[in-house]
Parts: sequence; structure tokens; C-alpha cells
Amino acid sequence: MRTEKKHRLAQLRHWRVRKKVAGTRERPRMSVCFTNRNIHVQFIDDVARVTLAAASTMSKAMPDRDNLAANVKSAQVVGEFAAKVALEKGIKKVVFDRGSARYHGKVKALADAARAAGLEF
Repeated sequence: MRTEKKHRLAQLRHWRVRKKVAGTRERPRMSVCFTNRNIHVQFIDDVARVTLAAASTMSKAMPDRDNLAANVKSAQVVGEFAAKVALEKGIKKVVFDRGSARYHGKVKALADAARAAGLEF
């Protein structure tokens, strides 16, 4: 019963964020997802409903991916890598979608690393 309530509250937080955040071709949505083991980032055009670019701790192009986990240090590495992938695709400005997570810890580390690598949001 407790996990059902936690999941429902997380779902409500996510809907509250998504109600305000939408991506376009010029400024896609940078969606961040944290699992217990991995970190996933997608750059999404919500108008065309297509993913423009993606990066995660499981990406084959990710340097030193065997030592990455879902922690702050790995979030910084993934943030830099995601920014590099986005810049290669011509994406410079994004809208940040934190999902149901609060903006601190891993989420903040990933966002700061992406900003430092050249993304604007």
C-alpha cells in the first residue's frame, strides 16, 4: 500500500511538471529519468512526438560506462555527455523536464553539468 501511494504522488508531481513544460523543434524538452541503476536523458520534440537525441549510462558511446551508476558523480558525467550529444545534433536551447524528481542532488548535478557543457536552459 505504501509503494502505491508513493507511486501515485510521484505521478502527480510528474503531471504537474509536464503541464507546464513542452518541447518544440527549436527548443526540445530535455527529459531526465533516474532508475535505481541508470540515468537516461532524452531530447524530445513534443509537437512532432519524436526523440531527437538521447544519452544514458548504458550508451555504448559513453566513456567508462561500466563504472557508472545512478549517483551524483555519474549524473555529472551523463549531463556533460548529453550536452555533447545534443550540441552535435544542433540543439543549443532546451526546456528542462525533471520528471517527478525534486531539483536537488542528482538532478541538479546533471543540469549544472549540461549547462557547463554548453546547453542553455
